[in-house]
Amino acid sequence: MNLTALNTLRAILVHGSFTAAGAAVGCTPSAVSLQIKQLEEFFGQPLFDRSTRVPRPTEFAVEIANAATDFSNRIDALRVNRTRVVEGRFRLGVITSMQSELLPPALRLLRERHPALDIKVPPLNDTDELLMQLRAGRIDAALLVRPENGGSSRMSWLELRRQPYVMLAPAGAKETTPRALLAAHDWIAYDTSLSGGRVAARHVRTLMPELNSTWEFRSMDAIVSMVSLGLGVTVVPQPRQPLLEAYGLKVIPLGRQAPFRRIAMVWRRADEDNRVVSEVVAAFKDVQGADGT
Repeated sequence: MNLTALNTLRAILVHGSFTAAGAAVGCTPSAVSLQIKQLEEFFGQPLFDRSTRVPRPTEFAVEIANAATDFSNRIDALRVNRTRVVEGRFRLGVITSMQSELLPPALRLLRERHPALDIKVPPLNDTDELLMQLRAGRIDAALLVRPENGGSSRMSWLELRRQPYVMLAPAGAKETTPRALLAAHDWIAYDTSLSGGRVAARHVRTLMPELNSTWEFRSMDAIVSMVSLGLGVTVVPQPRQPLLEAYGLKVIPLGRQAPFRRIAMVWRRADEDNRVVSEVVAAFKDVQGADGT
């Protein structure tokens, strides 16, 4: 038995299902099931009633989770009482869109909390590249788009935000639906070499299967500027509000079937107990919570 399995059990009780708990602790549903099976073998009795569609925790499972919570709180208290200075160099990878959104307030918070901590942000901006650099040990953590397949189980994941895709149109556009806007205007595509661009293109082609883009850009600022000048419409992850307000664009929701991307922090499982990693992750959690989106 290990503490990870106990934390997973606590997450199931908090989030209500194995799947939701897996997303919260950065595990696949199968990994969550395996951890619960290991706990049941350790304690010698079932922790969930599986006779219903959604497994329900037994009273014994609740008792174990409460004991694990008490233990975790005591450990955290000991850790706080013996706080050491968080210092040194930390290499943080961040995708381009988050460099102007979540990164600045998180850096400010980290500077206030840990002035001796030196955060370096290398010139990397693609999710695939960031994951490769993280695996190789060239960066310590990354803020990126979690892959559609959930990402490697050898990494620890913390989902911060679900960012919906929207259509952006010029302020003067008369059309009101995504399909009508695509029929009347050129399509400015988000870079399809990126996973986010491929998701956007798939959605566009569900609306107009034969449509080809007129231009394709990686820079969100460039796309927004092009749309604002009436050069076309686009489907992109919803940009930050100040950018939209500065250009005065129309934002058209894509409806109940709108795709979204998951913005997440990721770090190596081997660094799970690394104090510096924990403080950096905590800063992004706090910034996202304060942002409220």
